[in-house]
Amino acid sequence: MPTDSRAQTRFPPYVLIALVALAVRLAVIPFLYHDWMDPFVLEHWAFGRIARSIASGHGFGSPFADTGLSALLPPVYSYLLAGIFKVFGIETKASVLAALSLNSLFSALTCVPVFLLARQALSQRVAKWAGWGWAFSPYGVYYGADWAWSTCLVALELCWLFLFAWRLENSSRRRDWALFGALCGISALTEPVVMAVLPLLGIWTLYRRHRLARPWKTQMLAVAFTGLAILSPWLVRNYMLFHRFIPVRSGYGLELYIGNNGYSGHWVNRALHPNHSDAELSEYERAGEMAYMDHKLEQAKDYIRSHPAWFVWMMFRRVVYMWTGYWSFDRAYLKDEPLDPPNIFVNTTMTILALWGLRRIWQRDAALGVRFAIVLLFFPLTYYISHPETYYFRPVDPLIVVLAAIAVAGRSVPE
Repeated sequence: MPTDSRAQTRFPPYVLIALVALAVRLAVIPFLYHDWMDPFVLEHWAFGRIARSIASGHGFGSPFADTGLSALLPPVYSYLLAGIFKVFGIETKASVLAALSLNSLFSALTCVPVFLLARQALSQRVAKWAGWGWAFSPYGVYYGADWAWSTCLVALELCWLFLFAWRLENSSRRRDWALFGALCGISALTEPVVMAVLPLLGIWTLYRRHRLARPWKTQMLAVAFTGLAILSPWLVRNYMLFHRFIPVRSGYGLELYIGNNGYSGHWVNRALHPNHSDAELSEYERAGEMAYMDHKLEQAKDYIRSHPAWFVWMMFRRVVYMWTGYWSFDRAYLKDEPLDPPNIFVNTTMTILALWGLRRIWQRDAALGVRFAIVLLFFPLTYYISHPETYYFRPVDPLIVVLAAIAVAGRSVPE
């Protein structure tokens, strides 16, 4: 009996869950990685192109063509990928497998904060449901095994920071708050969309501490100082190169333009992207990144101003798409997106369970319910305005799995 107790102490339940999750993702990679070996895919893989430029000694740049230094994408994942290229070769089979394996590891490790968050919110039973739910989540498995992008790392960071911000309600140690600020800065340099929710989660924690008559002012300064300290080198680098303030990445003008131009047959008009349009690529090369993005931003704003009804309707369709996976059942559309019908079922089911779980947690602990609501409401806002992609909402999936577990297994937990 003591042996079992020591083993249980040494290996918490989430260790087995994470190992199984990793094994599942690694087992799927051999069936999917071949797509990344297509020369066309490699040539239009923006993170890969930037990582290639870094690994080749040409610096952070050339996302679409060999055009020099850039601020199109954030730096963290780009440099991770460049490190893989340095070790395994630039865009080789080994480097692609290594990149997908790393993302699978990020996705599997997300089981840990998922488990801990669900356990702290309700119980060990709900935590097991949440942990195993994420281990076998179709989105968690697919994007871990087949998506050489920053998505899985962002999901891991967001889930940990959600839990961290909640726990800071009971911590007055400035080093904890400084660490939270530093991790927020790293997450922003991984994907700046997280800044739509992380400051709000921090502000909510500070408000809660204020209501509980706990110190909060020095804690707020510690978060702000360390967060800015992490962000500053990248912001200064961009200002020195491009002579303007760039909030981590420069590409929002293009993203707004390819989503707001009158085209509605798909959620985005890829024909207007430099990866798919010789005319757009030529303009990008001729004008330079900053002037090109400024032009795309103005084109998008002009279209929105002159077609407000269209824009409102498209925003509504984007909201529906983000939460249900539905865009159209038109045959031409489904020919390009054959996986939409099963995705609609999975996405819609998870949304219903998440909202059910949110209602249950709100009734039990309204302050925690506010935290979940902040993420669900604010994370996708920029995509409603610009355009969605199937992977844009995936960093929120671990939290949705926690809410779904609360909906399914939380009823038996005493109030």
